[in-house]
Amino acid sequence: MELYAKRTLTIGTENAFKIGPDIAEIEKNGVNVVKLNIGEPDFNLPDPIKNEIKRQLDLNNTHYCDPKGILSLREAIAEQIYTTRGLTVSPEQVVIFPGAKPAIGFCQQVYCDPGVEIIYPSPGFPIYESFIRYIGAIPVPIHLQEKEGFITSAKQLERAITPKTKLIILNFPSNPTGGVATQQQLEALASVILKKTDPNLRVFSDEIYENILFDGIKQVSIASLPSMASRTIISSGFSKSYAWTGGRIGYAIFPTIDEAEIFKNLNINYFSCVPPYNQMAAIQALKNKDVLNSMTLMVKAFEERRNFIVPALNAIPGMTCQMPLGAFYVFPNIKSICEQLRVLDFYEKMPLALQAKTSPSTLFQAFALHNHHVAVLDRRSFGMLGSENEHFIRISFAADLPILKEGIIRLAKASQDNLGFERFFYQHFRTAN
Repeated sequence: MELYAKRTLTIGTENAFKIGPDIAEIEKNGVNVVKLNIGEPDFNLPDPIKNEIKRQLDLNNTHYCDPKGILSLREAIAEQIYTTRGLTVSPEQVVIFPGAKPAIGFCQQVYCDPGVEIIYPSPGFPIYESFIRYIGAIPVPIHLQEKEGFITSAKQLERAITPKTKLIILNFPSNPTGGVATQQQLEALASVILKKTDPNLRVFSDEIYENILFDGIKQVSIASLPSMASRTIISSGFSKSYAWTGGRIGYAIFPTIDEAEIFKNLNINYFSCVPPYNQMAAIQALKNKDVLNSMTLMVKAFEERRNFIVPALNAIPGMTCQMPLGAFYVFPNIKSICEQLRVLDFYEKMPLALQAKTSPSTLFQAFALHNHHVAVLDRRSFGMLGSENEHFIRISFAADLPILKEGIIRLAKASQDNLGFERFFYQHFRTAN
């Protein structure tokens, strides 16, 4: 008898958290690590939200509540969806989750039987790919192209769709690339979906970074396009826009009330309900003008950091970086750096079993952390399938300018440290030939 069910070891993880123990071990020895790995705003929760949490606690609002979510919050979200996307939805189509992640896994479980296909972006948020094999579905990654701004193209989507396709995941603004689709690009995607798929196929539109946009760009949701609201799940939450990652308030808007009821029942089975005092405070996030002002200032700061970090990265020999239009990440190409440091050559020396667990960009990520004390994430962290020959890293600019400047200095030194990389490789991979 096996201890674990077979599916248990098929689920992945999120490397932004996984490298935390490595960082802690380095810092335990008195070394400061520049942390550019985590996807969390470095701002504090706005005061009106904090004050409302305290007020709700003083009111003893700490008991069970509606598993679908408190009605007043669902009404506020429905109103916001109308204001921002022009869609009229019932509060009964809205379900509140403990963060935006549960909706990703729940939607795969609810809509997808074993053997069906799920299309998702790669590079993309790692939890998309993580759940697919866990539920017995077939992963179909669309490999986003740097030359196309890391946007899923209509041609790519059309090639990926088959009669087995049941769920299509889109994410704009994107993690990890900061890519944002234009309305014309979304219209092209919608045209393919309407032409080639069954009405019971669902589009999962991850819009968690909806408020973090630059250069005056406005959020456009594929759900707002003709005939798409009846096929699209809008997923978002309060972690990124309001620097409230620990609050764990996410939500999804479903095409029908019947579908929302299914997810309400999952909430009941998994965690009963989301803390009511946080839900009441989330209403302040949507309605309080001071909160909106705080968010605007945060996004402005992110845009200023973006305007610094992209030219700074492009000034590092061997590194090229596109200008993201949203979120707070850059996704530079480090292929030439891997060639300069002979990372690709050393990777080829590794036993096949080790090669399967890593990649050249992973080796560079580890080297940058252990030898130059700057934490970034590798390409493999954002979708493993078919990423072997893609050499990128993700850098979060959710850190103030002095920290970003120091991180750039350390990355520049790492990119030129040939002898250091060779020593690092043989120190950590002694089984290599």
